[in-house]
Amino acid sequence: MNTLQAGTPAPAFSLLDQDGNTVSLNDFAGKKVLVYFYPKAMTPGCTVQAHGLRDSQQQLQDLNVVVLGISIDPVKRLGKFIERDNLNFTLLSDEDHAVAEQFGVWGEKKFMGKVYDGLHRISFLINEQGVIEHVFNKFKTKDHHEVVLNYLQGNA
Repeated sequence: MNTLQAGTPAPAFSLLDQDGNTVSLNDFAGKKVLVYFYPKAMTPGCTVQAHGLRDSQQQLQDLNVVVLGISIDPVKRLGKFIERDNLNFTLLSDEDHAVAEQFGVWGEKKFMGKVYDGLHRISFLINEQGVIEHVFNKFKTKDHHEVVLNYLQGNA
């Protein structure tokens, strides 16, 4: 796995959102974009992470940040996740994990003695010019939103 680093141009991508609409990274030119990859919608860790971002949405918007969550879940599951948890940001479906591979977050994982390929929980802050400004790869799911806000507010 070769994760993209700060200073690298973000890969241009287009994926379907929770409603089946195509969303592209370049739709958000002029804004910062937090692209956060998470393994599976509606699982405990991913739910805690999403709730933190949901509850921080106003602060993130005030800092000119758009949140895009990406998983390999199908569109239908993403819609259920948004509805069940009242999420107020966009979720994108990367079922073939092509975008995850471009960002370098698809690779070997180990869980309970099993080794398999999967999506790693890593977030990228992309600046207004489409360049990766910061990579968040060390956080707990319950603290993810705080780590992001602290960085954005210059307290990292």
